[in-house]
Amino acid sequence: MPRNVPLRRLFLALLLSCAVLAGTTACGGDDSGGASSSSASPTGTSSAEAQKFAKTRFVANAGLAAGATYQWVVKPYRAGKFKKGTDGRTFALVKAGLAGGFAYNRLKAATENAKGDPLLSKAVAPLTAGIASLKGLATKLRNGEAGAGDIGAFESVISSVKDAGKSAGAEVKDKVPSTSQLGG
Repeated sequence: MPRNVPLRRLFLALLLSCAVLAGTTACGGDDSGGASSSSASPTGTSSAEAQKFAKTRFVANAGLAAGATYQWVVKPYRAGKFKKGTDGRTFALVKAGLAGGFAYNRLKAATENAKGDPLLSKAVAPLTAGIASLKGLATKLRNGEAGAGDIGAFESVISSVKDAGKSAGAEVKDKVPSTSQLGG
């Protein structure tokens, strides 16, 4: 029996190390183009193109947030994976914590993208407080302290963002990110 506990800890340490490693390798290639692109001025982009790209980026970021929330937070919670004593609880909580942080990050990016389109920015502006309220939820999920109200808050914010996008002509569909995207 004492052998199972160190094996679990070893597995958890290995899992977290892989998540950190995947996160650092996914972010490593940004330095090469930074100096040349900062000195160049933007040219040839009309406001119509900028608005189109703003909607596209908004839909992509909000879709990833919605997919991550449903796949790794809502679905496991409804299946009872977060209850004490459940097999795979620790792994489900770690994934939910990563997904919560990822979803928060993508929702913040989506609100920034929405600023490029006047109609979309008006629709998303009232949701910034709801998105900001999700900031500490990833930690609660990771620690196993999230309850039905917290999961409901995630679902509510995601559905509000989807509705805002739809009203502005940018329909958001769930897109489940890969597990490597969650870590980086």
